[in-house]
Amino acid sequence: MIRSPIKKSWKVALGIVAVLAMIGGYFCLSACVHAKIPDDTTVPAWSQFGEGIRRFLTPDAVSGESWLLTDARATLIRLFLGLAVGVIGAITIGLLMGCSKTFESILLPPLTFLAKIPPTAALAVFFILGGTGLRMFAAMIAFGVLPTMAQAVHIAARDVSDKYLYKAYTLGASNGEVIWDIIVPTVLPKMLDAIRLAIGPAVVYLIAAEMICSDTGFGYRIRLQARLLNMNIVYPYLVLLAAFGFTIDYGLRLLQRNWCPWYTPEARADNGASGLGRWIRRRYCAWKGQ
Repeated sequence: MIRSPIKKSWKVALGIVAVLAMIGGYFCLSACVHAKIPDDTTVPAWSQFGEGIRRFLTPDAVSGESWLLTDARATLIRLFLGLAVGVIGAITIGLLMGCSKTFESILLPPLTFLAKIPPTAALAVFFILGGTGLRMFAAMIAFGVLPTMAQAVHIAARDVSDKYLYKAYTLGASNGEVIWDIIVPTVLPKMLDAIRLAIGPAVVYLIAAEMICSDTGFGYRIRLQARLLNMNIVYPYLVLLAAFGFTIDYGLRLLQRNWCPWYTPEARADNGASGLGRWIRRRYCAWKGQ
């Protein structure tokens, strides 16, 4: 049957097998290439990876820091600052549009227009206005994620059932209390989903910018080493980027599971919207002391 559940152990095992198959396929390809060209660096072997890892982990003679530490610090600071600005702005604007038809009429058209502009295409604009410092990278990431995420929050807030709002007003809630105690908890899981989906594009924007106008960061290092065909450094950097993204994504899923217990697949299958309604009612009644 479609969507038939499987055991959790099977899910984990199948995921591990898929990863191992991908790794095995790579090293089979590497062995075939090196059998023909022993000194090939485009598809590194184990020994070449070891050499590359030692290179980017060895402290620099001048700065005293390894390439990895310098690049990771620069990239992560830029990424988190840009995401923080974009997420805070998107949540604020999205809630305003979802709660007020006036704000929706004012903000939705320009947001829809701006969402269609690729930040990498506007890199020259950010470069001129913000220079090449941290402000430019943060502004470009925020510009890339804010319009789409704000629209996602707006749609989630607009779709909150009127019955939850009427129940809160019946209990004596003000407009601010309805927003904070009803709308925000209702759209919170979709906010977290929107943030998860924004991580990938944000990393793409940042790496593209670092490749063009930066002297530190993952994008700079990947461009520099790729030109030298040092793929034994490029590939580990790509794996580390994927690991960073996976860690952030997994952390957001854990937050979603803990903060939004009604939004888990099991709760939605058992309770549906009624589970959310009961949770909101208990939360609001407890807050009001009733």
